[in-house]
Amino acid sequence: MKHTVAIIVLAFATIGDAQTTKEEQSALTPEKVLADLMAGNARFVSGKPHVHDIKGSLTKSAAGQYPKAVILSCLDSRVPVELVFDQGIGDIFVGRVAGNIADEDMIGSMEFGTKASGARLIFVLGHTACGAVKGACDGVELGKLTGLLAKIKPAVDAVPGYKAEERTSKNSAFLEKATEENVRETIAHIRAESAVLSELETAGTIKIVGGIYDLETGKVTLLK
Repeated sequence: MKHTVAIIVLAFATIGDAQTTKEEQSALTPEKVLADLMAGNARFVSGKPHVHDIKGSLTKSAAGQYPKAVILSCLDSRVPVELVFDQGIGDIFVGRVAGNIADEDMIGSMEFGTKASGARLIFVLGHTACGAVKGACDGVELGKLTGLLAKIKPAVDAVPGYKAEERTSKNSAFLEKATEENVRETIAHIRAESAVLSELETAGTIKIVGGIYDLETGKVTLLK
């Protein structure tokens, strides 16, 4: 009976590549990588992701890595980035920090991931009901977290059209706008702080995009 179940599961799943190869990476464009990630998210949402060759990926990736993208995500445990985009070992670089902010070290990591290691896309991924954005909306203070939330506060303050009493995390519409603005301001900060990444983007070698992950549906929506 166990063998029958395994066969049925595999019949409805596609075997994923062991990992991105050097040749595959060199042939990629930012547009192709973005399309690949969004297609992976569609598989994740449908509940039909690829069956990844974990053992093969471990063997091949030990000799080198050729990721397609650098994804900056929030620390939130409900946003499993590789699963969200249906990617395997060696396919993507993932940076995580509460509120998906980009400090000097994170931007340096992005420069390594793209200029030095060949990734074609930088994706800043925010998510619904983000605790860090909520904290920034409400002026939360807690040890070192206070300084982190201060980096999100400008995005919160930049959201137009709400009265003072409406600008709290209890206002779901305001929180949504603040979360989106935080992603946009992170992208702007990356471009402003890194000549390396700005030059790569201007040349068309990479693309820098942002999106929001919905905790309830699993769907990623690109920001315009």
